[in-house]
Amino acid sequence: MRILVVEDEPLLAESVAKWLRGDAHAVDVVHDGGAALERVGVHDYDVVVLDRDLPVVHGDDVCRAIIETEGDTRILMLTAATAVSERVAGLALGADDYLAKPFAFPELSARVTALGRRARPAAPPILQRAGIRLDPHRREVFRDGRYVPLSRKEFAVLAELLRADGAAVSAEQLLEKAWDEHADPFTNAVRVAVLKLRRKLGEPPIVLTEPGVGYRIP
Repeated sequence: MRILVVEDEPLLAESVAKWLRGDAHAVDVVHDGGAALERVGVHDYDVVVLDRDLPVVHGDDVCRAIIETEGDTRILMLTAATAVSERVAGLALGADDYLAKPFAFPELSARVTALGRRARPAAPPILQRAGIRLDPHRREVFRDGRYVPLSRKEFAVLAELLRADGAAVSAEQLLEKAWDEHADPFTNAVRVAVLKLRRKLGEPPIVLTEPGVGYRIP
């Protein structure tokens, strides 16, 4: 998934981003509400992990702005306030979930994953097509019963191709979902990842190229 972490404490923000990247997500980080609004205006995020008490633009206002776009982005609001009234107020703004600080990173992962499932059309927990079986939770891939070890990027690319259900996915779409904002749009990272993915999945080739369109798994 593509995730935006909005947290004004740099060390915590980077810790959250590092943890989520370990789950094969593409993660961008900003430290104030103004920067958050700029990012959500440019990128299509699946989940925004949003601190409530932010400088420049308050987290409540960022939450309202995201909701007003009527997109599919889900919001996990973070706050140091633990009172029930604070949690209720955060959810009343339109946030999809609420997590009080301090929190356990495994719980954060679980909540983000759950929101990600709600951010896209319903899909089976296990993705299967053309002999490939991908388990998003165990991060395991099998082809015709053979275990296939993949890097985080290769796993993310394969998951997006499987979710497309046979349709072609452009390199730009893969770059948007599997890489963060620092990726060069003119890079050949997607092509390289697809080449490695093909090699690891073995014969016969299963990831096809649609010239001028993108990649697909028939």
